Parts: sequence; structure tokens; C-alpha cells
Amino acid sequence: MTDTVLNTKSLQEILMRLIKTEKVRLQEKNGEILLTPINESDNDCPLLGLAADSNLTVDKFLEWKHADKELEL
Repeated sequence: MTDTVLNTKSLQEILMRLIKTEKVRLQEKNGEILLTPINESDNDCPLLGLAADSNLTVDKFLEWKHADKELEL
């Protein structure tokens, strides 16, 4: 599977009319091509979803942070 980010200006005019974002993700898998619009805004956190499939909880994360603070002192 390949995964590439393209500027929509490189797409044909008909696709540019359908996709309202500046960038799209192009994925190819088993001969199928998927274009996914990428919405970018100043409010998006780049780390959002970093631990999406893990069992890390906010309480556990805060426990680790407090333990780190204690080690620093």
C-alpha cells in the first residue's frame, strides 16, 4: 500500500470541484485508489490520535507525569 499527500491543484478540474480542501491523501491498495480530503486548521493538534488504539487512560498518563515531576525534583 502506498500513501501520498497531493495538492488538489494537481488534480483534474472535475475532481477539484468535488474536493473542497487544498490537500488530499492518495492511497493505493490492491489496485484500488482512494482519495481522502485533508482538513487542516490552526486548531488541529498534531498529536491527536497518537494513542488511539492503546489502553492508555488520562488517569494513567497523569500518574506518569506526576512521577516524572517527582523524579525531576
